[in-house]
Amino acid sequence: MIEAQSLRKNYGPLAAVDGISFKVEPGEVLGFLGPNGAGKSTTMKMIAGFLTPSGGTARVCGHDVQSQSLAARRALGYLPEGAPAYGEMTVAGFLEFIGRVRSMDAATLKQRKATVFDRLGLGPVLTQDIDTLSKGYRRRVGLAAAILHDPPALVLDEPTDGLDPNQKHEVRGLIRELARERTVLLSTHILEEVEAVCTRAVIIARGKLLVDATPAELLAQSRYHNAMSMVVTDSIAARAALEGMSGISGVELDAFDGRIYIFAQGRRPQPDALADRLRQRQVVYSDLRIEHGRIDEVFRRITAGEVSP
Repeated sequence: MIEAQSLRKNYGPLAAVDGISFKVEPGEVLGFLGPNGAGKSTTMKMIAGFLTPSGGTARVCGHDVQSQSLAARRALGYLPEGAPAYGEMTVAGFLEFIGRVRSMDAATLKQRKATVFDRLGLGPVLTQDIDTLSKGYRRRVGLAAAILHDPPALVLDEPTDGLDPNQKHEVRGLIRELARERTVLLSTHILEEVEAVCTRAVIIARGKLLVDATPAELLAQSRYHNAMSMVVTDSIAARAALEGMSGISGVELDAFDGRIYIFAQGRRPQPDALADRLRQRQVVYSDLRIEHGRIDEVFRRITAGEVSP
């Protein structure tokens, strides 16, 4: 549905995108991850036809974005970073404009507008100028413009950037709903979004693709994968009780969340054994659980070159 083949973009001596290749299959939501300046937006602009590649090519639904650019654009819905729009237009007027630019006939445009208005919950703001909308509603308007022509593939660049937690939750729900019928390429720097909506993820840095994996495969690379954690009232006593146990390779206190993390040698610690040890030492604890891993930690190690891709 979406394919990049040895895609390159040079700005003078700088290779902003350096030979990136990947595919997004039907029904997938591919998270496109990387630090600032990694080449994410540049890659997405080339796929969407807004930038001409310096080398390689991209295809949307089998259409080459250079030699078959109109067909590729018709098959793609694109939400740029920031969801830009004409702020002086009303929501209804802007989407009418988008439909006419896409040469949609009057009957189709009327039907699609009704569908999109309902699906994205835009009814309450149709007559408002876009400049007066909240960030959450502006993202909804951007998504509406991207799907108005009912494309089979979507490219969404930082769709939840700058939103509050409630707005992020709403937009992620919309993306999951849209993905039931479409293939989605989703750029984000919010790593929790990968677990929330993505079926696969690629990580790029310095213009190169480093990793292509499922969220579960990324989590399995985390040092926290299968570790155990708990909340304790006395972290010094807890560490003293646990550090001497057989099979325990380390005990750490996370100052950020206040939890004690227990790391094992070769296999995860056994909850019953840990609980017995703490009771014997009269250490009060709560919320004992097995950790599934942290994508943010894996992301930092990969992009910093601490682990091999």
